[in-house]
Amino acid sequence: MLGTVLLLLLALAKPACPSLAGAASRRAEALKRLLEVFGMEDPPPPPAHFKQPPQYMVDLFNTVANADGVTKNPDILEGNTVRSFLDKTHGEKMRFLFILSSVAKNEKILTAELHLFRLWPRATDGPKRHHFCQVSVYQVLDKSELDTPGGKKLLAARLVSLQGSGWEVFAITQAVRDWTEDESSNQGLLVTVQGLGGSPLDPPPLQFASGRDHHESKKPMLVLFTDDGRRGASLPVANFPGGSHTPWHVPKLTGPRNARSLDRLQPCQRHPLSVDFEEIGWSGWIISPRGYNAYHCKGSCPFPLGENMRPTNHATVQSIINALKLSEGVSSPCCVPDKLYSINLLYFDDDENVVLKQYDDMVAGSCGCH
Repeated sequence: MLGTVLLLLLALAKPACPSLAGAASRRAEALKRLLEVFGMEDPPPPPAHFKQPPQYMVDLFNTVANADGVTKNPDILEGNTVRSFLDKTHGEKMRFLFILSSVAKNEKILTAELHLFRLWPRATDGPKRHHFCQVSVYQVLDKSELDTPGGKKLLAARLVSLQGSGWEVFAITQAVRDWTEDESSNQGLLVTVQGLGGSPLDPPPLQFASGRDHHESKKPMLVLFTDDGRRGASLPVANFPGGSHTPWHVPKLTGPRNARSLDRLQPCQRHPLSVDFEEIGWSGWIISPRGYNAYHCKGSCPFPLGENMRPTNHATVQSIINALKLSEGVSSPCCVPDKLYSINLLYFDDDENVVLKQYDDMVAGSCGCH
């Protein structure tokens, strides 16, 4: 995948004569292929108005990745995608609806969480004060029969403190799996607040922030942890479709002949390769990072291969055969990535939901002769 990215960046470089139809066509094809690397057909449109991403998603990105988006710990995320959805009811209190049309059919739902912000409790009159209450989350089966057993299904219930405020998280995985299998079954969620014995509390001493009446940072949110099955290729080398069979790690050489000759004498090592999303034209929908260093491998693998070149046994044998001319058509080993890292993107999707997605094999961690 990294090799594909490098070739695409070379194609995206601004041509000396921008009016040339061939250069424009190649740039368009490169952008299309780059989107495929990131699992998209078209770039999502930027939000119509300035939109602040949920703090939970920003914090999750910063926990998973460094400032360049490179994964700190590959075991933090469950799956490779985290999607957030804001409540669409904007009206009825304690009723919530999340539109999941952006979830792809091939995505496996691993975990689904309802995030509700608990407001400061109301002052209670009289001597009787409650320290806890029972909060229950139901999947709505029939909006017209919510008071009947068949109208809703219990998903989660637990005691919640009436002291202070903060986020409460409820697991609702099965309901979301039902909704993704049959979109028409999505009639939303119902949340109830009762006393310790299940007795009604009127008015309830506990309230959750709604999507209409409270600050953006406190809006009800559904968070999905999913996996789309995409994994990095087993080999760190790829060729640009339709192009020549030149290895991807050899860019088109321009410059003085003596500089190119000197470059070939340099040993195999890692070099910077900046990917700037603003230059590509994607800064409107990508929240973070603004770009990253993909790195690339360049240099010679001369005989004899030293340990600092991290050669494989196969590469060592190949270099010997090449040096001794024991077989025709055997070239010297190539300088390629021998360790690859994933990166993470935090971005707005087509429906302006915020998504955190992890992509394998996007950064060359080290180089070796293979």
